[in-house]
Amino acid sequence: MPTVSPASFLHGDREVLGVLHDRRAADSAPGARADPHRVALVIGGGGMRGAYVAGMLRALDRAGLVPAFDEVYGASSGGFSGAAFLTGDAAACAASYPEDLCTEVFINMRRLGTRRPVVALDHLVHDVLGDRKPLAWHRLGSTPAPLRLVATDTADLTAHTLEGMATAADWEQALRASAAIPLLSGPPVSYGGRRWVDGSVAEPLAMARALRGGATHVLVLLCRGADDLHPDADAGLSLWARALDRLVPGLGSLAQGSRRYGADLRLVTDAAHPERGPGHLAAIGPARSAGMGALCVDPVRVGDAVRIGDESAEAALDAVAA
Repeated sequence: MPTVSPASFLHGDREVLGVLHDRRAADSAPGARADPHRVALVIGGGGMRGAYVAGMLRALDRAGLVPAFDEVYGASSGGFSGAAFLTGDAAACAASYPEDLCTEVFINMRRLGTRRPVVALDHLVHDVLGDRKPLAWHRLGSTPAPLRLVATDTADLTAHTLEGMATAADWEQALRASAAIPLLSGPPVSYGGRRWVDGSVAEPLAMARALRGGATHVLVLLCRGADDLHPDADAGLSLWARALDRLVPGLGSLAQGSRRYGADLRLVTDAAHPERGPGHLAAIGPARSAGMGALCVDPVRVGDAVRIGDESAEAALDAVAA
């Protein structure tokens, strides 16, 4: 990675990474800690931008930090990546972005307006996670640190943590529900008697949720770097996004990630934020942009995003260790 100040991609309280380093040194695991902390990992969604985060998770896994977390929150692509991270498949998940998802079988805007979804979740669940790079579905629900999936209820567009996943089929359906992009991936997904869409519609990053759940330390992985954030975090949704939300509830909000991520990042950087309390928060973002969007299927750009995410997380860990 070119020489870049950690301040450009490592935000918030470095104590969070310090606790992870200490836990690795102590070889502790969930349920058997010598410290009083509860450390949550929050993984942002973002479609193919999730390649950045997948690279970061690969770096955290390589550093031996999977057992250092007590719980993982994920929505949309972050849910799938979190599942792979907890089941030991972080490297395969990172590789799947350029190798298996950069195809028009998965994303094809020419399908808009037809009966076929623009974003084919069937390809991800069955072809990629079922055959090409199999996910250990049977382990979900019994990993030492639990995976908490966030989805948006279509009834009122509020975010909820999905519950009751007991079988591999349940987990498949819940992950679909958390990643169902309004309009683009087909109709909302039914689970537990409700209809759900992408968790990022209502809650791009589940930091406040993790704090309310008892986390003392939260590490957030961002799929947007400083160059990809809107300069005015208080700008709110644009007129076109609000109009799109009226036509397809949630789609306009989802499309305005650059504005909403900036507002969420304030919870990390502002120690006096009213939703923060005594918690410690840190966030790692990509150190530079690969020049890609949420629906990008260019394997070169997507592969670059994976490498940038990996390098950014590794550099953040090194900066704190130093």
